[in-house]
Amino acid sequence: MTKGLRWRIVVLQVGLMAILSFAAGFAFWGSSFSTGQVHDNLAAQQIYFPAANSPAITSLPAADAAAMSVYAGQQMTTGAQAETYADHFIKVHLNEIAGGQTYSQVSAASQAAPANTKLAGQVQTLFRGETLRGLLLNSYGWTQVGTYAGYAAVALTVAAVIVLLAFIYEIAAWRKSYSTTVTNAPTGARVGQPHAA
Repeated sequence: MTKGLRWRIVVLQVGLMAILSFAAGFAFWGSSFSTGQVHDNLAAQQIYFPAANSPAITSLPAADAAAMSVYAGQQMTTGAQAETYADHFIKVHLNEIAGGQTYSQVSAASQAAPANTKLAGQVQTLFRGETLRGLLLNSYGWTQVGTYAGYAAVALTVAAVIVLLAFIYEIAAWRKSYSTTVTNAPTGARVGQPHAA
């Protein structure tokens, strides 16, 4: 291998290590930031899961009650908890309000019958419930982004370490090659220069 080619390989490895290290650091930061923001914002809302044997849980369908029981009595601070609360508690109650109709469906019916106070009340309740559910699912989504950013950070770190090991191997091979050239050079000859026969 020529000296020029070896230099190019070394420079490429150093550049690649720098890029991978920066990307890994950024991914670790992104993961930590996302998870921290979700935790802090959910904790500030002071939302607690109902107690395990409370009617709020026991009156739910079996699958929803089982999902809610996992976090019974706990304060909501994680994306997984937010997703459970949104899909197994709020959604169940929203489905009971207007026979499973959504806010937009009930709102359209209410606009067609403005004197119907029952529909107007359902519109307000569905709007609030779906808004809260959407916000909680958004927290869950950002938690997932943070989780995958953490996985990416680990993968990028492993890649950077592999490039570092290849760099160390290249330097060791270079030194060995140089040492062999110096040892085999005839006395008085300059390394890398032809000598007289």
